[in-house]
Amino acid sequence: MCRSIKTLRPPATPDVTTDDIRAAALQYVRKVSGFRQPAAHNQAAFDEAVAAVTAATEHLLDQLVVRGGGSRPA
Repeated sequence: MCRSIKTLRPPATPDVTTDDIRAAALQYVRKVSGFRQPAAHNQAAFDEAVAAVTAATEHLLDQLVVRGGGSRPA
């Protein structure tokens, strides 16, 4: 089943988990690559991309400052 990428920034989503971030990264990589599940010879590249997008998203959310609030709590 395919989930849509949703807003992960507080206060739109107050309790964002690492699983939420990874699910969004997975959806992004699936969309960009055109593969729901890559072939075995592409699996490593696919997994590496998901990890990179997850890390970039976590970094982005940690750096964002929301008006009237601070950055995402650890």
